[in-house]
Amino acid sequence: MHIGKANEISRRAFLQRSSQVAVMGGAASYALGLAGLGEAAAFSAGSDYKALVCVFLYGGNDHNSMLIPFDATNYARYAAIRGGTGETGGGLTPARADLAATALAMPQGQVLTNDMAYALSPAMPRLKALYDARAMAPVLNVGPLLAPMTRAQYDSQSVPRPPKLFSHNDQQSTWQAYSPEGATVGAGGRIGDLAMSSNGNALFTCMSATGNAVFLSGQRALSYQISTNGAIAVSGVKNGLYGSRAAGDALRGLLTNANPHVLAADHIAVIKRSIEAEAFVSAALQPISLATSFTPPAGTNSLANQLRVVARVIAARSALGVRRQVFMVSMGGYDTHDAQVVNHTRLMGQLDFALDAFYRATVELGVADKVTTFTASDFGRTLASNGDGSDHGWGAHHLVMGGAVNGGRFYGVAPAIALNTPDQVGSGRLLPTISVDQHMATLGKWFGAASSEIASIAPNIGRFSTADLGFLPPV
Repeated sequence: MHIGKANEISRRAFLQRSSQVAVMGGAASYALGLAGLGEAAAFSAGSDYKALVCVFLYGGNDHNSMLIPFDATNYARYAAIRGGTGETGGGLTPARADLAATALAMPQGQVLTNDMAYALSPAMPRLKALYDARAMAPVLNVGPLLAPMTRAQYDSQSVPRPPKLFSHNDQQSTWQAYSPEGATVGAGGRIGDLAMSSNGNALFTCMSATGNAVFLSGQRALSYQISTNGAIAVSGVKNGLYGSRAAGDALRGLLTNANPHVLAADHIAVIKRSIEAEAFVSAALQPISLATSFTPPAGTNSLANQLRVVARVIAARSALGVRRQVFMVSMGGYDTHDAQVVNHTRLMGQLDFALDAFYRATVELGVADKVTTFTASDFGRTLASNGDGSDHGWGAHHLVMGGAVNGGRFYGVAPAIALNTPDQVGSGRLLPTISVDQHMATLGKWFGAASSEIASIAPNIGRFSTADLGFLPPV
């Protein structure tokens, strides 16, 4: 189950958020007028538009099959661990010759651990082209950390570990909100809290095309959910109930008539907001038509469908009254304990197509350098094969994409290809060398957060040496 599907919040938090919703629902422009809030005072939106798009890969992406050692020495080590034979591959290992088309050129002056060279999965030629165009960059060995940690400190438990490592729900939540399952404020929502005063219509600061998730939940920012077709309507109200317009109107009255009870009144405000916002968003999206195709060459691609509606929302940014937005999309199926070669290759092909289509759409809209897309996942997976797949890990490689990205190079430290080295904790489970806090701080800084605000986005950042990994330019 994806984290955030049934978040439990306290009565105090419910009342706090309900009062915010009531204000939104009562404002004809959906504006909150938050410019005077102290916590937003330093945020710099400038006069342009920017968006962050989180692509969450539910299940724990096997980064070892997304970014694969290509140089002969490290490929041989990789193949031996993952069940391959020489350069012909086998087990979880593609043949080395099959990686030539997606090999990533090393930039001048950059040398990775053990002279590592990488290739993307053979199913990812489009992202290889974006890397070559310097619009995509891999970020190596990212994961949740409370503080920098060595293998000796992990073994001795002298530095606190993130709680409930290797658990799907808990690590989904930790990636999204720095805490295990039950967290109520996410990293994207924290950024949204800062940015919403920059938007005329603050309701549309944080938008999800993948249902409810803690990533977009802030102290004040709310996640506005859309479907792949656009705004989500209260069906019986918009289209009539049981074929009857009169019944639909009666339902609207039942849902929106005033009620003196405080919780009922808050619920009514939510319903009114939903009805009014749906009409507003639908009107804004109605004229939007994209030339970029999000239709895959074969089969279906749910991620492409989600990214298509995100692109349409970005195209409608002026009508929606927004200058800063945080989006979330997702795809599942990454818990590849078995049948990994077939399933993971298929997932990589879908990810490759969807991300490339979205990037091309941002180029079409003239905002490629204003939209930064990044992957996230529960955790990485073991380098060791379990025979037909891989098991739960910790750190993982991720991708950042966009016209502003300092692409065509690697960020972070490449882990050794081995099962018993200081940069992993057994079976090739990577001990992260970049924290999620650092990753989100870098994104937040580019988005407009001041140095004084970074700790509100990344609560553990003060324990790490840098809050800027360099994959985005300074604002």
